[in-house]
Amino acid sequence: MNIKTIFGENLKFYRKTKGLSQEQLSEKADISVKHLSSIERGLTFVSSDLLEKLALALDIPEFYFFVNKREIFYNEIMLSSIDNIIENQLNRTINDIKLEIRHNKN
Repeated sequence: MNIKTIFGENLKFYRKTKGLSQEQLSEKADISVKHLSSIERGLTFVSSDLLEKLALALDIPEFYFFVNKREIFYNEIMLSSIDNIIENQLNRTINDIKLEIRHNKN
């Protein structure tokens, strides 16, 4: 698999993950739908300027286009789960502190 194919597959994956159509992404990146389709199919490659525009439009780091998308997506899901666990624990701790303060006032 060559770099254009990897880039195109990742671009398509993140576009769909963000719930964007080709039309919507092409508008955000200021390119034609035909050009976007060609990139997604691995037929053409992007300039550095277009790489930045696509990353901004999808709100992802540029390097995501060049690595295994499943690993990154999995890691994002894991991090989200960890964030939820931390948030829940912090909320419990805050509530415990509030109860302790109320108890000490009485």
